[in-house]
Order: sequence, then C-alpha cells, then structure tokens
Amino acid sequence: MDTAENKSGEPFKIKGNWELQSKFLQEKYPQLTDADLKFETGKESELLSRLEARLNKNRALIMNMIEKSQQ
Repeated sequence: MDTAENKSGEPFKIKGNWELQSKFLQEKYPQLTDADLKFETGKESELLSRLEARLNKNRALIMNMIEKSQQ
C-alpha cells in the first residue's frame, strides 16, 4: 500500500525548514540531487516516492530518516 502515514497513523508532513533538512540528507546520501529533494507543500507522497527510488529503501525508512532530520 502506497501510504504516507507516520507511526501514529497521521498523514506524513514535512515540518520545519526543509532546505536545511534536505541539505542534511544530501550530505548523508550524496547520490541525492536537488531534483530528488524538491518539495512542494502537500506533495509529501511524491517526495517520498522519489527518495524511495533513488535510495532503494522502503517508505517507512525514508519517513523515519526525514523525521530524524526534523529534530
């Protein structure tokens, strides 16, 4: 199932400064491009799909990585 829900079952949302978070992710995963990390409010699912494909990781792991970068 292609959902974008966090562990509590709520819709996954990007919180905080995405520019800083995306730079953190790009440092950790240099294969990520600016296009991979492009984000528009309300299009979290599209972002997650791009990151899943580029990093070859499942959606839950991608959401966890993003949530950690938001702290």
